[in-house]
Amino acid sequence: MAAAKTADVLTATAAAVLSSAVLSYLLLFGHGFELPWHRARGNSRRHKSRGKRNGLVDAVGNTPLIRINSLSDATGCEILGKAEFLNPGGSVKDRVAVKIIEEALDSGGLMPGGVVTEGSAGSTAISLATIAPAYGCKCHVVIPDDVAIEKSQILEALGATVERVRPVSITHKDHYVNVARRRALEATNRAAIPREADKSKGIDLLQMNGHTPKQTEGHPCSADNKGGFFADQFENLANFRAHYEWTGPEIWEQTQGKLHAFVAAAGTGGTIAGISQFLKVKNPNIKCFLIDPPGSGLFNKVTRGVMYTKEEAEGRRLKNPFDTITEGIGINRLTKNFMMAELDGAYRGTDREAVEMSRFLLKKDGLFLGSSSAMNCVGAVRLARSLGPGHTIVTILCDSGMRHLSKFSSQNSYTYIGIHLVVRRFATEALIVLILLRIMMEQEIMHEASS
Repeated sequence: MAAAKTADVLTATAAAVLSSAVLSYLLLFGHGFELPWHRARGNSRRHKSRGKRNGLVDAVGNTPLIRINSLSDATGCEILGKAEFLNPGGSVKDRVAVKIIEEALDSGGLMPGGVVTEGSAGSTAISLATIAPAYGCKCHVVIPDDVAIEKSQILEALGATVERVRPVSITHKDHYVNVARRRALEATNRAAIPREADKSKGIDLLQMNGHTPKQTEGHPCSADNKGGFFADQFENLANFRAHYEWTGPEIWEQTQGKLHAFVAAAGTGGTIAGISQFLKVKNPNIKCFLIDPPGSGLFNKVTRGVMYTKEEAEGRRLKNPFDTITEGIGINRLTKNFMMAELDGAYRGTDREAVEMSRFLLKKDGLFLGSSSAMNCVGAVRLARSLGPGHTIVTILCDSGMRHLSKFSSQNSYTYIGIHLVVRRFATEALIVLILLRIMMEQEIMHEASS
């Protein structure tokens, strides 16, 4: 009898929590000098002609630096966005794809006709799928199955093999990055013709898209050699070098060195690391900041020196903390690329700020941007308010909203954020209530049994 009465209390309490959550949702949303490894390589694309370009690869980079009028006028600072969405593959990751593939061909890690594999949440995958064929290579991409569906559709249309896997911890063998690493090894093991066989035949080197791979001892390059290469965008420092040797110099030249600050989010960390380090070499007084999305530990690392706060200690952290609408940015581990960054501080951004920023920029400036670009602009405004009027701030417009239609750019994004906020607000309270009620029920049952 007492157990049944306690069950009624449990039902009533659950109903009250649910009602409170719904009411809160309605109230909330009812109203409207360079070191040797830094020197540019012979095939650096830093000084490209503004005239005719040689093929797809030569079209990558040299993107315009545009004034974001609405944000500049509102803050009194010159807020400039590097329009990376104008690259042929549609994002800043085109630079990384070119650099990774060319360095891999030079080292012999990748053979023309081989398969480039990568674990990516979208943009790097699309860039690799776009760029790889220009070097005579194929692409195999492993992505989490919770990214915007149009990303996998774009990849398939580009001819890439797409493998969708469930999101798990990076320590899990089936994390999308680890799966991609295995796929590269499998492709290498399936190579039909050993590399040494072609070496004995004296097959000539190929020139792929104007780029002749350097012959490495024991690694001749021919069209008949196959195999796989894991791009490893998180740990491969070609990522960092692409921005140190390429993007950073472009920004410096386009601003004539007259900038005060740079801000960007980080996923792999290559963009913010390469650009921040180059700018600091040119002028140590330039301030470089990180803008970090929900669920990421990089803000804590930059501001406190540790990845986790006291509240996020082992046993208290969510099993999957990446409950955010942004894609491709934020991480809870230090990559080799991010460790190259030279930062003066960090800001924490929110999903709501990113969504509202994207809507604002579309309405005021006609800029249709993706989630990471919008978050970067949130960071630019935060930095402008901190520095005060009269400063020039540069950020990265990573990609457009075209590949975020089903998730970030749809009208449902506000609903997603609303539900997320409500659930996060009441999840802890509801869990505590349910635990207490369960304890009460167990005590009642034990009491009746002892009686």
